[in-house]
Amino acid sequence: MRYIEWIVMFVVAGLGIGLANFVGFDVNFMDSLPGILILLGISLVAVLVSKIVPLKLPIIAYCSIIGLLVACPICPVREGVIEAVNKINFTAPLTMVGAFAGISISDQIKSFLKQGWKMIIVGILVMTGTFFGSALIAQVVLSLTNAI
Repeated sequence: MRYIEWIVMFVVAGLGIGLANFVGFDVNFMDSLPGILILLGISLVAVLVSKIVPLKLPIIAYCSIIGLLVACPICPVREGVIEAVNKINFTAPLTMVGAFAGISISDQIKSFLKQGWKMIIVGILVMTGTFFGSALIAQVVLSLTNAI
């Protein structure tokens, strides 16, 4: 994908995040704009790093690493990054991720339907297992740390 397309996609995602944050969580767009720009900047840097670094990791891995680096205690911009990004409710970006995922698989619906009813059962079992596995791990960790 060309960089111009990435930038256009980031602008659309940023507007969607701002709108979801405003409508769903009543956060003024201008208040959330610095956090959105920081998140989109991290994402854009991750795209560039994924093209430069010979280690073939997914872009989301580079996003995570860069995000951790700019929020780590030794980073000089840590406080500003954390303060700006805290104004964004993170279910707002998930709205955009869900929309992009739906759009990206929409042309593959026919091949999914060819898999038959067994694929639906497998999907339900995977989602249920993931949910219960996560809940079990959370329960054990919270119990061991006396948080609950």
